[in-house]
Amino acid sequence: MNDNDATMRALSQDILGGPEVLTEVTLPRPQPGPGEILVRVRAAGLNPTDWSHRAQPGPFLDEPPFVLGWDVSGEVAAVGIGVTLFAPGDEVFGMLPYPFGHGAHAEYAVGPTRAFARKPAALDHIQAAAIPLAGLTAWQALVDTAGVRAGQRVLIHAAAGGVGHLAVQIATARGAYVVGTAGAANHDFLRDLGVDEVIDYRTTDFAEHVRDIDVVLDSIDDKNSVRSLRTLRPGGLLISLRARGRIDLAAEAEKLGVRAVRMLVEDDYAGMNALAHLVDTGRLRPTIADSFPLAEAAKAHALGETGRTVGKLVLAVP
Repeated sequence: MNDNDATMRALSQDILGGPEVLTEVTLPRPQPGPGEILVRVRAAGLNPTDWSHRAQPGPFLDEPPFVLGWDVSGEVAAVGIGVTLFAPGDEVFGMLPYPFGHGAHAEYAVGPTRAFARKPAALDHIQAAAIPLAGLTAWQALVDTAGVRAGQRVLIHAAAGGVGHLAVQIATARGAYVVGTAGAANHDFLRDLGVDEVIDYRTTDFAEHVRDIDVVLDSIDDKNSVRSLRTLRPGGLLISLRARGRIDLAAEAEKLGVRAVRMLVEDDYAGMNALAHLVDTGRLRPTIADSFPLAEAAKAHALGETGRTVGKLVLAVP
């Protein structure tokens, strides 16, 4: 594929299903509108929402065909009317507006200028593409929503996962005491990230073991969230990353004198710059579980669906 062509390679699907439905196709190259930039994608992160939307209807996208992906790292190829923050050739990273701005798993992607920030020089594109969606989720939960501060106790479930390992670093950077749940094989990894107390969820009932928590970050499920409410101190806050659920978490929390909210990540210029600052000051580094070329995305999806990866999976888009 020539960068001068009016077309691009993209990863699409015509039906819902397993990783095998993903197909590399040729599509027209998008053009930036007012307040938008066109990015030549060099790497694109993968998140559980990708295989969830690939496999089953909803919760947000219509029926395929569609190009998935929200995490982007690359170079600005063109700018729309009125754009002053970036110019062609600038290296940027960011999250296309979630959930309806998908389309990162392609050679080019268009998004609002303020969905992006300048890529930290310390990161290559693979590393930078691992941060946006997971990093913004962690930042918006722990900082914007919970206002985590020094001395507070934070419980992070699935602490070695994509969101979890970034959330650990953000909480640690803010001076919190961090408790993380993970399998025993990942305990040394989490201690290296700064986790103060690691709990093996396979052998220890965290709901019986952990107390006086100020903030819980839960990406697992509603059942786990309800059990986690018992770990909170009076007035404490649980943030569920399950935007929808059948259990009224707020009502369950109220019974115990604590609080619970559900959160959905948003594109966020200030948040992206805050994450870039943490990278620049050596307090945030993504862990790459593995990377795959765009043509081998099905392998990446299959690996991600095992739920056993440490850190993030990324697609390289040469």
